[in-house]
Amino acid sequence: MSGGVDSATAAARAVDAGHEVTGVHLALSSNPSSYRTGARGCCTLEDARDARRAADVIGIPFYVWDMAERFRRDVVEDFVAEYAAGRTPNPCLRCNEKIKFAAVLDRAVALGFDAVCTGHYARIRDGVLFRAADRAKDQSYVLAVLTPAQLGGAMFPLGDTPKDRVRAEAAGRGLAVADKPDSHDVCFIADGDTKAFLTRQLGQAPGQIVDQSGTVLGEHDGAYAFTVGQRRGLRVGRPADDGRPRYVLDIEPVTRTVTVGPAEGLDVTEITATRPVWTGCAPPPEPIACLVQLRAHGDAQACTAWLDGDMLRITLHRPARGVAPGQAAVLYDDDMVLGSATITGTSAFRTSPPPRGGRSVRTGTARKAGSDAWPWAPPLTPRPGPPGRPAPVRS
Repeated sequence: MSGGVDSATAAARAVDAGHEVTGVHLALSSNPSSYRTGARGCCTLEDARDARRAADVIGIPFYVWDMAERFRRDVVEDFVAEYAAGRTPNPCLRCNEKIKFAAVLDRAVALGFDAVCTGHYARIRDGVLFRAADRAKDQSYVLAVLTPAQLGGAMFPLGDTPKDRVRAEAAGRGLAVADKPDSHDVCFIADGDTKAFLTRQLGQAPGQIVDQSGTVLGEHDGAYAFTVGQRRGLRVGRPADDGRPRYVLDIEPVTRTVTVGPAEGLDVTEITATRPVWTGCAPPPEPIACLVQLRAHGDAQACTAWLDGDMLRITLHRPARGVAPGQAAVLYDDDMVLGSATITGTSAFRTSPPPRGGRSVRTGTARKAGSDAWPWAPPLTPRPGPPGRPAPVRS
């Protein structure tokens, strides 16, 4: 119970469903602040008190579990290391993977509990993860990293309910958090200033800002303060010759060089990702046509995905912009999550999926943004079904 409306309502629904419920608040900081500011964070002393009051109203036992050291090691230090390596991490995804459905679930099972129930907006059917009914609040993207075993120990009672109805239900139950603002920022950066936080952790590491030709345009205090697709705060001394905005195209952490250029320089058609996790299907033996979501609040788009050894390769049917290494690539079949992997590289080139038993072939042509036709139509092979189920058949 984070101290918000969603986890409180989820706990109440679990009680209504006949489960024996115990409320647990996670202490994720060794020195939590007393009050949250607006919608920042979810780990303050105020949040712990809100969670306790909600548990009292629901009528369930309540405990605080100290996860500060594990959270620091698995989430905060990972966040800093990823930025230092020129990648853009998603700490909420890592928290779900390493804390809520690993450390917390392991302790809960050891204490005799069957599952961890949270206020996430997603649905589980027969052990498979699906998007929430409220697409605007859907959190399946940050849950797609969970393994089948972790999903087997998870409950998401709010997945079928729009957020406004959840707030109305909480008010009807007499929960004081019914109107509490949602948390949207990185919970361990209380003031929301990611650059200042990283500077405190990593110190200044000056480098150059260059254009695609290598011309030096300016300097920076740390490449970790930038992310692919960023437009504001580039600190470039002069405008582009054509007057168009510049964006961050690439970050090279070794030389501390940040490359900027026009928006079309962000176009990506090929994505390579590592650590694939399959929950909605078995690892596919052939290329599959599906949808992919590339950021937490991004739209899903058509792609062809296939395994190349331990790597997942994805070819987009239309180019995408601002795809940042370190983010997750989540594959969907309509609303069903097939699997996910962590993006390690992108390219504007096309890689054709291999024939059965063959190797992928990379071509030197790429579709230009804005043209009407995609020059290569990927094969539409049947998508594998969830483990133990036959694959759906296309008619």
